Amino acid sequence: MTPGQVDAKVGTVQGDLAKEMYGSLIGNRVVQLMAGFISMVVISNYQYAFTLFTPGMRQTFVGTPYPQIALVFSLFILFETWPVPVAGIFIDKFGIRTLMLIGAVLVMLGWVLGGTMTKSVFDLYIYYGILAGTGAGIIYIATVANAVKWFPDRRGLAAGLTAAGFGGGAALTIIPISSTIASMGWMGAMTFWGVLQGVIAIAMACILHHPPEGWKPAGWVPKVSKTIAQTKVNYSWQQTLLRPEFYLLYAMFLMVCAGGLMTTGNLSEIAKSLNVQNAKILGISIVAFTATLTGITNAFSRIMWGMISDKLGRENTMALAFAVEAFFIFLMTQITGNPMLFVLVLPFVFLSWGEIYALFSAITGDVFGPKNASANYGMLYTAKGMSSIMAGWGAALVAAAFAGSFQVPYYIAAVFDTMAAVLAFFALKPLVRARMAREK
Repeated sequence: MTPGQVDAKVGTVQGDLAKEMYGSLIGNRVVQLMAGFISMVVISNYQYAFTLFTPGMRQTFVGTPYPQIALVFSLFILFETWPVPVAGIFIDKFGIRTLMLIGAVLVMLGWVLGGTMTKSVFDLYIYYGILAGTGAGIIYIATVANAVKWFPDRRGLAAGLTAAGFGGGAALTIIPISSTIASMGWMGAMTFWGVLQGVIAIAMACILHHPPEGWKPAGWVPKVSKTIAQTKVNYSWQQTLLRPEFYLLYAMFLMVCAGGLMTTGNLSEIAKSLNVQNAKILGISIVAFTATLTGITNAFSRIMWGMISDKLGRENTMALAFAVEAFFIFLMTQITGNPMLFVLVLPFVFLSWGEIYALFSAITGDVFGPKNASANYGMLYTAKGMSSIMAGWGAALVAAAFAGSFQVPYYIAAVFDTMAAVLAFFALKPLVRARMAREK
């Protein structure tokens, strides 16, 4: 049977077109998903391992106020997100491989230069913040959008699995990186891991491809769903910017990002403010041990909530997940001096936070169409950069004003999560459904 012919059991074999163009291996969407997942794993440490380097940075840059060190993290997130819309436009127009290679080289340079050429915190702003941040953003948007394009039948699950690499990759490496820092110092560890992660990212860039124009999974026919509203129109990035639902999604993304980003970037300082920083679990630093657990739950949350959203709908799932997150963020204000609660509560914070990277990417494909998903989700993803200013540098400043306590920032984050849950159900859902009804 030739590509495009119909088989009675499986329907139109459109999947053969991808294999004909790319080969049976590269043209396999599962291979594409795995390559995206691995790419996410190797860039996850740029965000989630930052807190492991901060004690060494404080010793190296004696006298530098902590908010200035925390600004490295905020700049990383800012440059991981704000250049992404431009990268997304280029990815949708010219393909994924070239942009992926650029991103891989940038993340490698970011950590290698950070570990070998750093003389001041300002140098880290450039190497870690700008170079590594931009590279990680390119890889992130490229892989998530690619998953959405290859899996129109399981967008929530595919986006969740891909994003799980970013959320959970650090779970595999947090303890090894912590050990490397102990033996080589923070600069030596940054150099070593920068080279290793960069090489793997380059290898994955050589595998990734978008599906051919008009490609659909073999035998799949789009169906009308009562829970998931999917547009029949592929909105360009210019058209997306004219839609009110984009700005509602943007505000929700910004608010829900805050609590998790604040915890990620300031975990060592949060442990200190809660008087648990010197505790050890199974002989491992409580920060490294907890960061490993949160990496696991962070990854699982993206898969779990992504699958749930394929059943319950994106907006319903958002409302539920954000409300649960508000509860656990609030609990963070109640665990001072209790190492066991620190270890128990934080994984649940990330179990109900990491899903935002699956849900918002999936709903972007649903609401604005898959064709321009890289550019459209890239624009939405900049909300994470805006949130990082509040969650990294801003939260550190507020904590400094309260004798180093992160209690007030956590109260603010809990309010944000509650507001986002309400908006998802009572504002976003009716707005999106009304527009979809008009498209019919």
